Amino acid sequence: MKYVPTIGLEIHAELKTRTKMFCDCLNDPNEKHANTNICPICTGHPGTLPTINKTAVEHVLKVGMALKGDIPMQSKFDRKNYFYSDLPRGYQISQYDLPLIFGGALNGVRLTRIHLEEDTGRLLHADAGPDARSGRGSSLVDYNRASIPLMELVTEPDMTNADQAAEFARELQLILRYVGASDADMEKGQMRVEANVSIRPEGQKEYGTKVEVKNINSFKAVHDAIEYELKRQEEHVKEGKKVVQETRGWDDVKKITVSQRLKESAHDYRYFPDPDLPPLDMSKFDLGALKLAIPELPKEKRARFVKEFGLNAEQAEVLIQDQDAAEFFEETVSELGSQHVLLAFNYLTSDLFGLLIKAGINIKEAKITPENFAELVEMVGIDKISSRIAKDVLAKMFGTNEDPSDIIEKENLGQVSDTSQLEEVVKKVIAENPNAVADFKKGKANATQFLIGKSMAALKGRGNPGALQEIVKRLLG
Repeated sequence: MKYVPTIGLEIHAELKTRTKMFCDCLNDPNEKHANTNICPICTGHPGTLPTINKTAVEHVLKVGMALKGDIPMQSKFDRKNYFYSDLPRGYQISQYDLPLIFGGALNGVRLTRIHLEEDTGRLLHADAGPDARSGRGSSLVDYNRASIPLMELVTEPDMTNADQAAEFARELQLILRYVGASDADMEKGQMRVEANVSIRPEGQKEYGTKVEVKNINSFKAVHDAIEYELKRQEEHVKEGKKVVQETRGWDDVKKITVSQRLKESAHDYRYFPDPDLPPLDMSKFDLGALKLAIPELPKEKRARFVKEFGLNAEQAEVLIQDQDAAEFFEETVSELGSQHVLLAFNYLTSDLFGLLIKAGINIKEAKITPENFAELVEMVGIDKISSRIAKDVLAKMFGTNEDPSDIIEKENLGQVSDTSQLEEVVKKVIAENPNAVADFKKGKANATQFLIGKSMAALKGRGNPGALQEIVKRLLG
């Protein structure tokens, strides 16, 4: 019997705001000291009153608009009741029946809702030895993350394979970054994916029993966890067993899912409207201004880069993955014109990206400007400098933001194209390398390249490669 996979995702993303969701404590994901950015509100002290972070609401509205969702006239916050040691209030402020966004779609997958809630604290498991009384290791709670604004997006069960799910998560991460809602760095826990996975016999309309897989913190893990869970459920059913509705965790070391607890239903959380927070009247938000603030999104930018700049799909994708790099590329090309677009792409994605990686910075932090970068590319394109010299000049520009023309003039790096000067160098190289000349006469093609390389070295990388090749071949007969 064949089984049809059914997959839906729940994706959480910590929003990029100055302060937390319901208080004035800093939202600092890079804080290194535990329990520094906390106050009586985000640690749930009795008698404290939360206040809604407007910027966090606006971030979710922009994401919803980008995904073509519907904004209701009114929204509200609810209390989601459950006890866990990293939840200081004993309940989580979330949204239940009136979220900020209904519907929408991405990559052909329908969205159920997007809502806003607060994140929990973080448990730190101590390894300093067993507790004297219990004989067990102890756990500590860091509340720095407690009450950080957290967006949750829930999809319909429209996906049928692991590749589709992983690609959905990748595209959502890009959109979150493009609209400025979240950095969505999975390694830092700023974006977390949960997969709802089930199977049903082919031809059966009713969905199978759903299993939720948690602790997925990379796109590869999204793919691998879903693949494993689909296989596990199919083997389970073939053995005549029933799939249990439960929450399972993904063990990224063992590459398996592990049972954690039976899955709760909505009524188990006893949702009710938070009495401390007023309902949100969505007409009070400037929705028109928020919509205008949404930039060109990845899907549209991909298509435009292919059509307007002549890049292929793979080249466009390299740029789309980094919004700042894509902007730098566009500004460079606007200075160059169409004739050197591919040359600009190659120098950007190989040489400049290499310098950025080595320095550990992004392109916005680099001193080099698109105007100076365009000037360098054009010098290579019109044979004013060689590719070898261009790499050295770029390294100097990267650290100082000097004009390439100033560097070239100051260090006398301009390309030598004068035939008589080049011929004099080549004659000397040929005289000094009789073995290479003999190899050439025996028909060894690499002898020519050897002599060109030696000539280029004698010219300190400043020789015109095309002219050198012609002269070497002519003098060798």
